[in-house]
This record gives sequence, structure tokens and C-alpha cells, in this order.
Amino acid sequence: MGETKHAVSRRGLLGAGGLLALGGAAGATAGYFGGTSAAGAEHRVHAEAYRGATQAGIITPAQDQLVMAAFNVTTTKRDELQALLREWSTAAEQMTGGELVGGEPEENPLAPPRDTGEAWGYDPAGLTITFGYGASLFVDAQGTDRFGLKDRMPAVLAAGVPKFPKDALQADKSDGDIVVQICGNDAQVCVHALHNLARIGFGRAALRWSQVGYGRTSSTSKSQDTPRNLFGYKDGTNNIKSEDSADELARHLWVQSGDDPAAEWLAGGTFLVARRIRMLLEIWDRQTLADQNDFMGRSKRYGAPLSVANPRNADEFVTPDFAAVGPDRQPAIPDNAHIRIVHPSMNNGVRMLRRGYNYTDGNDSLGRLSAGLFFIAFVRDPRTQFYPVLLKMTKHDALTEYLQHQASGLYAVPPGVGRTGRFPGEALFG
Repeated sequence: MGETKHAVSRRGLLGAGGLLALGGAAGATAGYFGGTSAAGAEHRVHAEAYRGATQAGIITPAQDQLVMAAFNVTTTKRDELQALLREWSTAAEQMTGGELVGGEPEENPLAPPRDTGEAWGYDPAGLTITFGYGASLFVDAQGTDRFGLKDRMPAVLAAGVPKFPKDALQADKSDGDIVVQICGNDAQVCVHALHNLARIGFGRAALRWSQVGYGRTSSTSKSQDTPRNLFGYKDGTNNIKSEDSADELARHLWVQSGDDPAAEWLAGGTFLVARRIRMLLEIWDRQTLADQNDFMGRSKRYGAPLSVANPRNADEFVTPDFAAVGPDRQPAIPDNAHIRIVHPSMNNGVRMLRRGYNYTDGNDSLGRLSAGLFFIAFVRDPRTQFYPVLLKMTKHDALTEYLQHQASGLYAVPPGVGRTGRFPGEALFG
């Protein structure tokens, strides 16, 4: 089996011939394939199409694992930047399709392999790779037009992200020229993708920051259960879903032609907002259950809004009644409860597609968990859909006492490459 495994691509192993050849040795190769059980095989084998009108990894049903990273472009040449984006896009299409980067493995023992190999034989695991461009790709800190793209810079990026009260942002963990969101249902498949993109980019782009996430904190499909965040509450109950109408998605998610005349290349794309939010778990854990419920505005067990007097599991999706009062004649959902602050009905109806993940980065010098939420949202225009909501949170949300925003990023996410495109955002370059 050893020679056979190293002579075929990942996709080849999943083809009819490959599966037949492996059928008699399933037990011997279970570890090699990551220990996939029969019940979970479809979950892991599934491959997401890389090409399409929009990039995968946005309305794609949220996967279990995240590896997100931002790169600084180190080349000063426009043609080298374009070449890098083409090579990254080619590699992304191969990896999401279950293939090795570069196709068949390099047989020359004196040459570096074209694929780093740690996902050799692994299933695609629903891998998606989504690219976005930050303001610094267009102009540097001095306002210099780096690659002749300044005139096509979206106004949203040019305006930048406002500063919010209590921000404690770390510059080296924020921003970046190009962001790559890698999601999948196998952590090693996700890390493999970043490893290879970083290897391909050597000499033209350097890794600025990266973040590993697990346990999605939102659902992007009605077929998915609502997950829980590290405070123990169901998160993202009212999230935009892929099954929402085209009109609803156009209103809240996709940039429309005419939104920004200077950035027509972005029509059909979206904006990605990222925030690394540390959750002060040890302080939160000392609060009573009643206080925790009041801070969140939902039942911890059922996820139902506190306006439901005797909640059950089925009540999670009940519309909150913000006028309801409790036995003490006080609002059933407190005025500073999280869901009251962020609910669309309290924010001119604006919505966002959330795609965040929990993270745990060990502990700090005091022995406290360094953990929290890596918040990701896709929106048509963060100036109306995200900034006002976050500002309200920082001023009025009871949860603010238990959160610390440590990093931030804003990126323009171009539409998909389509059937014949070479890389996302190709129209940006004319």
C-alpha cells in the first residue's frame, strides 16, 4: 500500500477505482485517513466547489474548524503580485478539490516537494478558502499607491475602521494586505492549506498573523443546529442563512453594482469584518445563572428569549418580545441585555452574516485561559450594518464588562472566479 498511496492525488484516492482498491484494507488504512467513521464519512469526504459566482466559505454551511491568516505583500512589483494571486488560486482550487498542490507528487528526491504532504490521503473535509483584500494593499501608511490600484480602492476601506471605546487592539494581530479564511471539518486539512499558501508566497508575501479556531459560533444554514460560545450560550440564533431569499442576501450581504462607482470590480462580493474578542471567562463564571441570563437576554439551557415565561427547546427561535414584563413589572429582557442591543429590530433592521469561531490560545501569566471568540461577519456595508451595532454594544451592552477586543480587520472580498477566471478580484487589475 505504501507505494500506491504516494503515486496518486488526494482526489484519486476518492475516485471509484481508489475506493475499490482500498475496500479490502479499510481497517488497515483508517488511521491514515484520519480515523473517519462510517457515520462521519460523508461529512468529511464532501468537497466544496471552488469556482462560482461568489467565493465559497461565505454562505457555505459553516464548517467545524477555522484557520485564518493575513499576509503582508513584500514584493513591490504588480506583475509579481498578480502571479502570486494566480498561484494561490490554483493551489486553493486543487486543495479544496482534494488534490495535492501541483498535481502528482514530485518524484525527484533532490527537489523540494510541490505539496508539503501533511494532508496526503486525507479527505477534502468540506475545505473552503476565501480571499479578501485590505486597505494597505491599495495604499501604504504614507498614502503611496503601491500597485496602481488606489483609484479602485473601495470607499469602505479608504474610510477605515473607527476606534471604539475600550478597544485594546494589538497592531501585529490586526489588518494585513491579504486575508485568507480557511474553513473545513478537519483541522489538519485547514493547517495544510495555510502551510502551502505561505510556502508558495515565500519571497512575495509574509505571514502577518494567523488564528486557529474551533467550534463554530454560528450557523449559516437552517440544516445546522445553533452552536454555543464559551460563555455557554447558543450563539447566532438570528443569523443570515444560505436559504434566505436572494433579495434578503442582496440587501444585507452582497455588494451591488452602483454601491461604489470606483469599485465596480467588487459588485457581487462582500466585506469581511474580523474581531478577536477575548472573553474573561473566570470573571463570567462567578456570576449567578440569573445574572448571566439577564446579561444575554436568553435562557442558558434552551436559548429562548427571556420574554418566554416557561421555555423549552423549541422556543429558541421565538421572536423576542421586548415589551414583555416579568413578575416584578420590570422588562423581561433587561434594557442592557445583549439581544436587545444587537437585535435587528433595534437597529433599523440591519443584519449581518456571522461566521465566527471559538479560540483557545493557552493561558496568560496569571493562569487564566486566553480564550474567546474570533468574530467574523460578512456584510454589504459595515458602515451601516456593523459599526453602529458595535458602538451600541460598547456603550450599553452588559456583556461588554466580560469582553476585550484585541484585534481587528476589514477586507474587501471579491466575487468568485467563475468558470474561467484566474483568481478572485482579477477585475481589480483591469
